[in-house]
Amino acid sequence: MEFGDLPGLSIQDVMDQALIFLIVSLRFAAFLLAAPFFGSRMVPLPIRIVFTATLAAFLMKRVAVPSIDDLTTFRVLPIIAQELAIGLSAGLLLTILFSAVALAGEKVAATAGLSFAFQIDPNSGGQTPLISQIFLLFLTVVFLSLNGHIVAFAILIESYTFAPIGAGINYLALFQVGEVAGATMFATAARLMLPVVTVLFLVNITIGLITRSAPTLNLFSFGFPITLLAVFLLLFVFAAPLGFAFQDLVISALGDLGDLLRGAALGQ
Repeated sequence: MEFGDLPGLSIQDVMDQALIFLIVSLRFAAFLLAAPFFGSRMVPLPIRIVFTATLAAFLMKRVAVPSIDDLTTFRVLPIIAQELAIGLSAGLLLTILFSAVALAGEKVAATAGLSFAFQIDPNSGGQTPLISQIFLLFLTVVFLSLNGHIVAFAILIESYTFAPIGAGINYLALFQVGEVAGATMFATAARLMLPVVTVLFLVNITIGLITRSAPTLNLFSFGFPITLLAVFLLLFVFAAPLGFAFQDLVISALGDLGDLLRGAALGQ
């Protein structure tokens, strides 16, 4: 009994497929590294690697890639830089916009006298005020409940159609979107913190007038507990409006993500 040639791949074909797999995975790998929640220390690195590999395996036969001749020469270096730039820009855009809630929480904590209450931030590894952590967790719940992660992945997959691998991108558009995202972050933080900070400012003025008219009252023993009660009550009252504000922030950020990836394509 004789056996014919068994079907399979040659070693060179395996290496070519592995190189294509690597190139396809770069955009999502860079996005998961820089995006909020996915890029935090709460998500272990092996999980991100497995997730990126799964997405790359799904996309290998669905996206156009340059010829293997381009991938095996120095022409692959601009392609790698392009894929990393797209993924990092997309992730950093969401990170910058979502940082508005952390900035708003920091200003609320400073006004309420809670700036000394720090907690380790699992996203950055540093210390942030407790109210900022509450806002970030609130935003994460809203983001996941709206399926924002699925929408972000869908937008990133769609980007392969108008910004194919190796087709070149508009790097200037990426820098310009970063500048606009920074301005949007400060404006959004101001809108989020303004109601609470305004009421706390009026409470502090009232406490100052009371302690001025009654000098025997100690500012720390009298004013600080009232400020704490006021900020907790305000956060409770403004929970629903903040939820709607976070929902608008998520929807706007996903829209900006789509605009970024479309603007990165040459000729758009």
